[in-house]
Amino acid sequence: MQDEMKNRRAGILAALGACCMWGVLPLYWKLLQSVPADEILAQRMCWSFVFMLCVLLALGRGRGFLADCRALWRDKKRGAMLLLASLLISVNWLTYIWAVNHDHIIETSIGYYINPLMSVLLGMVVFHERLVPGKKLSILLAGIGILVMTWQFGQLPWIAVLLASSFAVYGAVKKLLGLDPVVSITLETLLMLPLSFLYLGYLGQSGQSHFGSSLFVTVCIVGTGAVTATPLMLFSRGANLLPLNVLGFCQYIAPTIALGIGIFVFHEPFSWTHGISFGFIWIALVIFSFAEKFSAPVDRPDEVLRDEN
Repeated sequence: MQDEMKNRRAGILAALGACCMWGVLPLYWKLLQSVPADEILAQRMCWSFVFMLCVLLALGRGRGFLADCRALWRDKKRGAMLLLASLLISVNWLTYIWAVNHDHIIETSIGYYINPLMSVLLGMVVFHERLVPGKKLSILLAGIGILVMTWQFGQLPWIAVLLASSFAVYGAVKKLLGLDPVVSITLETLLMLPLSFLYLGYLGQSGQSHFGSSLFVTVCIVGTGAVTATPLMLFSRGANLLPLNVLGFCQYIAPTIALGIGIFVFHEPFSWTHGISFGFIWIALVIFSFAEKFSAPVDRPDEVLRDEN
């Protein structure tokens, strides 16, 4: 019993640490606001791979990583799925970085609030998972919240929808792959290295590269690897030690912190339309969380997969 309580505390601390780091991540990207989002993405891919490779070697999992590489090379279908996952996380990261540095932090928080509901909807369509009435209602309410914003502002909140949908599909692909999160993100960044190197080489040749432009910017660029990998590993540890209903509540911490940063730190506009939309989404998440807690085990996700921004 004492060991169980100790593991639970360690899991909660790890999950909270990961979610809080993801929540304050907009502050980090703002440090690189002078750098275009596409260049940040290319640098992030490179430095994330370097950092993750160091982690794997430090954990003594280099041979296992090579074995996974060989297995995926032999299984062309799974290799193609891994490439799809790489493309999806690239789209997600690029959208998130661009949105943060163009004053759309509030919209990114909407995206990550509705992401669990989007994942459930995708699970119903792709994996034919059964939904209890509460989950169906939560999806409906979140949809109403998005429609309110679309009607009032005259356009779909594309940043929120793109973030939620790309990450939901990414999670579904990762579920099918069944790879360890640390190995998976290492492989995903590895696949993007050739394009990243080519693009960064082009920027360097044309004099547009920001790497080396100043010590501060260069250190921040190199640090993108650590800020990507550290919360991922913390959350993975939390996922291994906590029940899903506890982990489910933790996942709303990051968008809540980001919402507060958008409103109170960077003074992004928060209108009554945002209030109504968030109201629908928050009610949907409360219903969803209780439905998840009291649903039968067969209705629960088989695993928790998360690779944040």
